[in-house]
Amino acid sequence: MVNQQNFPIGIFDSGVGGTSIWKEIHTLLPNENTIYLSDSKNAPYGEKSEQAIIDLSIKNTSFLLKQDCKLIVVACNTATTNAIKILRQKFDIPFIGIEPAIKPAALKTKTNTIGILATQGTLNSALFEKTANTIDQKIIRKEIIGNGLVNLIEDGKLYSSEMTALLKSYITPLLEENVDCLVLGCTHYPYLIPQIREIVGHKIQIIDSGEAVAKQTKAILAKFKLQNNSTLKSKHEFYINKNKATLEMLVQSEKENVRFIETDF
Repeated sequence: MVNQQNFPIGIFDSGVGGTSIWKEIHTLLPNENTIYLSDSKNAPYGEKSEQAIIDLSIKNTSFLLKQDCKLIVVACNTATTNAIKILRQKFDIPFIGIEPAIKPAALKTKTNTIGILATQGTLNSALFEKTANTIDQKIIRKEIIGNGLVNLIEDGKLYSSEMTALLKSYITPLLEENVDCLVLGCTHYPYLIPQIREIVGHKIQIIDSGEAVAKQTKAILAKFKLQNNSTLKSKHEFYINKNKATLEMLVQSEKENVRFIETDF
């Protein structure tokens, strides 16, 4: 029987945003090898049909399985909410998904009004609606489709004037709606937290799923006895099919044992 403990954790996203999840996983599980797949050529998934999202998610999963990944993290809210059920049926490997952290927001809100910044594909999905229906129905949800944000991040325009203007147009109205929690429903969006904080000050709690996903990854590895107990330094490969420079910029703090590979997968 092959020892899978040394095999890498596979992570995929519709682009570079899922590196925010990768960072949380790497921080919590520094011994684990990882392979990250950035499908930037097809970003954003949030504007695609459900079937297109499913097809791309199957393609990404198949690529990671060819790299001998032992577990796959779907580091994309849109792919999780539209495709993870199909992935779990099709592939015999543990999957960890991501969806907007509206349950924690519902517990933390004092004004009973929460904002959710996400893609159209996430907000329109059946899984999102199912999750939303589990929270107290007295809580008002202000849902904002973040059109254009992913594209700007993918193009390396994180701190551009276009980004500032878009964020202000989406988020400023929430302050007038008495929102006290803002859920980031896309893995690209944590990179916008400093700018969002400048807009809202300390009036709003900003909530994302990264830390919770890392903890769930650790738990699933333990459940299936897949933890890497090697004392060797972990290795990390990042595959991307467009805008390699943006990916390198976001992961620039991690220089050792990191490879960036541009490929047309």
